[in-house]
Amino acid sequence: MKKGNFVIAIDGFSSCGKSTVAKALAKQLNFVFVDSGAMYRAVTLYFQRHQISLTDDAAIAQAIQDIHIDLVPQADKIQVLLNGEDISDAIRTMEVSEYVSEVSAIKAVRKAMVKQQQALGAKRNIVMDGRDIGTTVFPHADLKIFMTASPQVRAERRFAELTAKGEQLTMEEVKDNLAHRDHIDSTREESPLRQAEDAIVLDNSELNQEEQLAFVVDLVKSRMEKV
Repeated sequence: MKKGNFVIAIDGFSSCGKSTVAKALAKQLNFVFVDSGAMYRAVTLYFQRHQISLTDDAAIAQAIQDIHIDLVPQADKIQVLLNGEDISDAIRTMEVSEYVSEVSAIKAVRKAMVKQQQALGAKRNIVMDGRDIGTTVFPHADLKIFMTASPQVRAERRFAELTAKGEQLTMEEVKDNLAHRDHIDSTREESPLRQAEDAIVLDNSELNQEEQLAFVVDLVKSRMEKV
């Protein structure tokens, strides 16, 4: 950790509001927000478009060399660029969601993304959310938060998000997808999803966005006073 550099790591399950809290927190603190999940979704989209087999190590290694991801802060969101193309909406479809956990479990993919993520946080104050930020990417982060919510609440949030974008799907499909991703994320060999020993748990099943943000801001203020 470089002097003057403050890193906040937010980990947790799919659709528990990590990115929403992280973005709001970064904006309030004037920190840089890094959505690590968007990076893995970008890789997944690239693999799908180029029909990269998840068992073809040579093709994966070459594809990683050809993938360039940029996260550009906008007024109300983070614009995700894949080789210069704005894919912010394209990576949020159910089609990408169905395969992102499998792609994220590939060792070569994780190593490449972790390297990029560590570089992003090497010289600036950041808030980064994902699955392994506090355990692998920044094990010495100044503050670690592990977010969770009940499976039903998570499914309802994800269903509302997808249907609002016009996707046609059922609640059962969403529940099955989340359960599938949870299993892969938690059992993969490379950087599995788990709560860091020094992470503070935030169960937001019954908290609104304002209450979640207030909870985290209090934690940050308390922690910053000690460093």
